[in-house]
Parts: sequence; C-alpha cells; structure tokens
Amino acid sequence: MVRVDANTTPVLHHRSTPLRLPDKPSIAVLPFNNMSSDPEQDYLADSMAEEIIAALSRFRSLFVIARNSTFTYKGKAVDVRRISRELGVRYVLEGSVRKEGNRLRIIAQLNDAVTGNHIWTDRYDGVLADIFDLQDRVTEAIVGALEPTITLSEIERAKRKRPDSLDAYDCVMRALPAVWAQDAETTAEGLRLAEQAIALDPAYPLPKALAAWCYAQRVSYMRAPCPAEDRIKAVNLAQQAASLDSDDPLVLTVLSAAFALVRKFDLGLAAIEKALALDPNSAWAWLRSGWANQYIGNPDKAIEHFQRSMRLSPVDPMHFNALFGIGDAHFARGRYDEAAHWIEQALREKPSATWVYRLLTSAYANAGRLEEAQQAAAKLLEAFPGMTVSRAVDAAPGNPAFLSQLAQGLRDAGLPEKLKPSRLGLPL
Repeated sequence: MVRVDANTTPVLHHRSTPLRLPDKPSIAVLPFNNMSSDPEQDYLADSMAEEIIAALSRFRSLFVIARNSTFTYKGKAVDVRRISRELGVRYVLEGSVRKEGNRLRIIAQLNDAVTGNHIWTDRYDGVLADIFDLQDRVTEAIVGALEPTITLSEIERAKRKRPDSLDAYDCVMRALPAVWAQDAETTAEGLRLAEQAIALDPAYPLPKALAAWCYAQRVSYMRAPCPAEDRIKAVNLAQQAASLDSDDPLVLTVLSAAFALVRKFDLGLAAIEKALALDPNSAWAWLRSGWANQYIGNPDKAIEHFQRSMRLSPVDPMHFNALFGIGDAHFARGRYDEAAHWIEQALREKPSATWVYRLLTSAYANAGRLEEAQQAAAKLLEAFPGMTVSRAVDAAPGNPAFLSQLAQGLRDAGLPEKLKPSRLGLPL
C-alpha cells in the first residue's frame, strides 16, 4: 500500500474489466513518497522513480508502464492489486525518500500486485553531497536487484503450472534455472525445455538463445559427444536468435559466447559491447564481457568487468564463473599462484564444476606446485575419463598464447598429449 496523507482523495481510475497481463513480466514504478518534513524535497522522490523507470525501460524482457500513467497515482492511497487491474501489470515497485540534513535514505519495495504479496525490499543510505551520483548508484542497485528477483518470481510461477499447459514463455521460465546448472542431467533438461519452446513458437528468440547457450556449455565444459557439431549448433541458434531480435541484451550476450566457441573473438567483443550499451545493469553481460576481454588479451579489463558483474548480482548462480574468470585472467598474466587462489574459490562455491580442474591443474603446474598439479589432474581424469591435453585445450576458448600456457601446464602435470587409437575406440 502506498503511504499517503489520510486526507488525500483517492485516484479515480476505476476499471470494470481488468487489463490483460502482457506475455512478459510487467511492472509499474509508482512515484516515491517524500518522507521528509520539507515538501520542497518532492523533486528528489520524483526523480528517483523517474530514473528507475528509465533504467527498467531498457530491458526488452520487461513491460514497463510509462511515467505519465504511474504518476497519476502520486499522493493517492491505492492498493497495489487495484493498480494491477488498472494498469495491467503483475509487479509494482513503490518506495520512499527521506532527507535529514545532508543524509538521504531510500527504501524500495517490490510487490506481486496480482496477489498483493510482498516479494523484495531494500534500503539505501547516502550523503547528499552529489545527488546525481547518488541517484545513479541507487538506481543501478535497485535495477540490478529487480531483474533477477522478477525472473525468479516468474520461474516459480511457471513451475506451478501443469506441464501439459505450458506455452513457450513458461517453457523458457522453466528452462532458465536448468541452463545455469552445472550437472549434465539438469542442463539437458534445460535444453529440452528450450527446444520445446522453439517448437511452440519458432519466432521467439529467447529459447533459441538459451538452446545455443546449452550447446556452448556442453563444448566448454567438455560434455559434448561431438564438440564440432555442438559448436555449429550453438553458433547457428545464436545467430538465428539475433536475427529475430538484434537489440535484446540476453540474445547478444549468448551470441558473444557462441562466437568465442569458434574463436571469432572480435565479433564476440562487438556483440557484448552492444549488449552492455543496451543494458548496462546486466550482471551476465558484464560477466561475458570479462570473458570477451580475456580472450582478446585484456586481462586487467577482464578482471574489472568480472568484479562489476559480482557487484551487480552478489548471489547470482553464475557468481562462481566470475571467480573462475578472475583466476583465468591472472593465469594469462603469468600470476599462477594468484590464479590458483581464485580458481579454488570458484570450486568451493561450485564443487560440481569439475571442468574447472582443467585450468587449476595447469595453474599449479606453471607455479611449480607439481604435487598439487598431479592431484588436480587426477580429479580432472576422474570427472572426465580419457582426458588429454589436446581435448582440454580444444574445449577452452582463448588466444594462442593463453592456450600454449594451458597446454604446457597440463603436460607438466602428467596429462597425456593424445589418446592412443586403441583407447576407448577414439581416433587420434
């Protein structure tokens, strides 16, 4: 419920028939309440809401109600469920701004406006030394929190539907948590759901992007029975998704990863730079930008972007991958002990990511820690029987200098160069 003065006249927006909800997450950002004693501070509250609306509007995955509609509720006591009916939205963000002296406190709260349930809230404090910088930082924090929160809410909603009643969007929502998983079985289920969504709606770009990501993971994580085929599938699906919507940041993020698979690093960098221009608050885009810069030999910039990703989404399911990326960048700089430190952190966070032993083995070996390198190599072989230097290097995107470092460390740790023809029936 929006907090207002008790004498305020309710807004007259009565609608007998509720507006139909859009086919993607929809949100209305209400004017923030000025909780200061000075009514002159209304502009602070108004500008905060306006900045958030502008930032959310960059997300093509969201349906955002325009400022002119939401600001008609300014100063009015209206239940969020009524706003849902009148504006046709599932989510409502409300908040308040309190200024005391030179200090500012901003509180934001996200509600499921269909049910009236509270989903998320947070508080932001700052000094009013530079209001514009403070607004930017708070907007970034709120928007960075809202996108994953809304996505998780949509995933839970889709899970409650019967499998026989799923449409393409519901399949995508169910696929999302699966495609981030590290075990092969769950990722395979994510791919199945993405392909089901493609069959239901061939013109829907998001499931094509998710399917491309699944194939890319199978190659990079050394699970693909035929890596060459999966590379082709990943690139083709990513390009199909981009041809359907070349301005969707998620689609462009996947396209960047797909280009990396076939070592077209310049194209991958261009795609991720466009994604970030469209959505500078996407933690995943910053993560993939870290990798894109690492692949072209900019490890320091890569580390900066990995850190930006973690700051935007501290509990992200791909957080471990940012830790691993920082380790990868230190490896490229020849800081092998530092690389091992970060890779170990990634493994502690995600023990099921056994493919990480590929780089950890080489980091230990290049650092002269051969006993630890041999132990890591044993774990790599346990997870991937028949692993060889050539197979490990083939699955790892990177520039020639990086791949040479990786290969040498794996050799020093005792990994075989190639399988003999008689082993597992595999060719040289």
